[in-house]
Amino acid sequence: MNEAIRAREVRAIFPDGTVEIMPTPAAVRKAQDMGLDMIVIAPTAEPPVAKAMDYGQWQYEQKKKQHDAKKKQHVIQVKELKFRPNTDDHDYEFKKNHAIRFLKDGNRVKAVVQFRGREIAHVDLGRKLLLRFADDLAGVGSIEGQPKLEGRNAHVIISPVKQAAKEKPPKNPPPPPSSPPSAPPSV
Repeated sequence: MNEAIRAREVRAIFPDGTVEIMPTPAAVRKAQDMGLDMIVIAPTAEPPVAKAMDYGQWQYEQKKKQHDAKKKQHVIQVKELKFRPNTDDHDYEFKKNHAIRFLKDGNRVKAVVQFRGREIAHVDLGRKLLLRFADDLAGVGSIEGQPKLEGRNAHVIISPVKQAAKEKPPKNPPPPPSSPPSAPPSV
C-alpha cells in the first residue's frame, strides 16, 4: 500500500476507470491527491496492478467476503457409533437409524466394534456386524475401505452418497390435506 509498494512502476487503476502504467511514486501521489490509497491487487502481474481506493473500505470488504465464504461452507464431521460383537437387534436398528440421519445431514459415520476380555477371540463376529451395517446403509452411504482391526477395536468409515446428502427432509412438514366433510349417515 502507498509507499510500501516496491515495484518501480505499476498498472494504476483509478476510480474514473482510467488505467495507466506509471512510476509508483507518481501513482501514489495521484491517488493521495484524490484522497485515496494506492493498493496492490495483483502483485504477480507484470507490471503489478494497483488500484486507488479507500484502504479502510477495502479491508472491510475483504473481511465481509471471508465471513460470507465461511458462512456458506459445511464442515463435515465424523460421527462415531459404538457396537459390541453381541449387540442386540433393537440396539442395532436404533444405531442404524442414527447413522442414516447423520449421513443425510452430510456427515461421515465411523462404526466401531469394541471387544472386551475374551471377545477378542471372535473378531469374525465384529467384522460380520460391520459389513452388515455397511450393507444396510448402502442407499445413503458408501463404505471407505474394509473393516480394520486396531487393538481391541474394529472400525469402518462410511461416507454419505452425494444425492442422499441433498435430500434433507423439511424441518416442518406441511400438514396433510384435510378431507371434505362427509354427509351425515342416514338412518
